[in-house]
Amino acid sequence: MGDITDAATAGNDPAPALGAIFMQIAVNPDGTITRPEVPLIPPSSTSSTAISRDVPLDASLGTYLRLYLPNPAPPPLAAKLPVVLFFHGGGFVLFSPATAFYHAHCEAMATAVPCLVASLDYRLAPERRLPAAYDDAASAIAWLLGSADPWVAPHGDLSRCYVMGSSSGGNIAFFAGLRLCANSPSSSSTAGAARMPSEAASEEDVMLPLEANDKLWSLALPEGADRDHEFCNPARAMVPAALAGLPRCLVTGNRGDPLIDRQREFVRWLVEQGGVEVVARMEHEGAHASQLFVPERAHELFTAMREFMAAADGA
Repeated sequence: MGDITDAATAGNDPAPALGAIFMQIAVNPDGTITRPEVPLIPPSSTSSTAISRDVPLDASLGTYLRLYLPNPAPPPLAAKLPVVLFFHGGGFVLFSPATAFYHAHCEAMATAVPCLVASLDYRLAPERRLPAAYDDAASAIAWLLGSADPWVAPHGDLSRCYVMGSSSGGNIAFFAGLRLCANSPSSSSTAGAARMPSEAASEEDVMLPLEANDKLWSLALPEGADRDHEFCNPARAMVPAALAGLPRCLVTGNRGDPLIDRQREFVRWLVEQGGVEVVARMEHEGAHASQLFVPERAHELFTAMREFMAAADGA
């Protein structure tokens, strides 16, 4: 498990280690799962890049937000920062804001964009299948928009509040955006019963093998649902009218991602059927979620975010 962080630090390709983590999910005879252990990082008030702290969201559900501010934080009279509500990936089944590579990613994002990041610890499947994560996302947006938090209130510009996710977190951002018509930068994870070419060719993919992708969806979807359920394949299952009011979106993808064909279909559906304005950045090199580990891919993502936000500010 430490190989992920070690490989990323050394500049090597960490994808085999991450792919191995997905394959280590064990489904028990009673339907429960045993999750592989991954390195966790506590929040930090002393990080040289971005400081962080955890705040409870719903104590009865055990959910929380990890907030990140650039270090040093902007002075009180400085212009406020855009706010990014971030949803981690992991197929709705694994990880949290404390997972080492997601914690590091949010630190880097807060500094590079710059922005105030709120990373949501949402309920995981299969203990809480979809739409539980979407419900938690809606609760997080409501918390942010009404927040008197000592970081959010003085430093966050809630008129520039974005929802964003990595992989399955991008799926959560999309459905949260539908519920509340928030701004939506996203790298969305979708699927369907019929294989796309990039999915069919991914049996040996080191980052997201086909077997792992299938397992994650089987654990996350509502009981009895197939891969053409709207949570998994909105382009097939949802009517275009459901997209009414969805504002301008950023969708990013990498050419080496098994989900790239599905993402391209998703973008076409948003634009052609829903009339949504989409900024698509789909031609970068890299594997699934490589922005978490490869500095060049992270730089491309953060640049796209800055450009997307600047265009919104100038609108």
